Amino acid sequence: MSFIDALKARRSVYDLNKTLPISLDKVTEIITDCVRYTPDAFNMKSQRVVIVSGERHTQFWNAVYDTLVALTGGRFSRDRTDSFAAAYGTILYFYDSAIVTETRNKYPLYAENFHDWVMQSNGMLQFAIWTALARAGIGANLQHYNPAIDKMVGEMFDLPDSWTLVAQMPFGGIDHVPESRPGSDESWRIKIEK
Repeated sequence: MSFIDALKARRSVYDLNKTLPISLDKVTEIITDCVRYTPDAFNMKSQRVVIVSGERHTQFWNAVYDTLVALTGGRFSRDRTDSFAAAYGTILYFYDSAIVTETRNKYPLYAENFHDWVMQSNGMLQFAIWTALARAGIGANLQHYNPAIDKMVGEMFDLPDSWTLVAQMPFGGIDHVPESRPGSDESWRIKIEK
């Protein structure tokens, strides 16, 4: 599969199951390579991931539900978190704010840009992993329950306070392939000057 074909295959897949077409070791290798080779401004190496699977994956989504129910006074649907718990696992995306602060202090001329740059790097990492998983036949979707779940996540996985949660990506086998994306005229999004 070419890179462009992998881009076309990547999409939000919500009907996920616990059967992977490759081993968890191979998934971990894919994720590790993406973390290693995704650019990060000033080569900060600020990006962090936690791969959650098995019973911990189910415990995580139950804790997300409990946290959101408590915060909304019981007005949060269990269907949503149960659908994510039905997946094989979840990738949690973070950046290490201590590394960002240290690098910002070394380069004060660019200090105001570092938050944008670290978020760009995290977005590239999410995209790289998502696309690589799609290429391997694994479905995924991206969720953003932070900052509501930040404290719970830090405690559950015993993470440093400097790790800032950015997104959650359930992944797994695909029960239902989403319909293909409709074609559209993209000329309004791309400007070409010669």
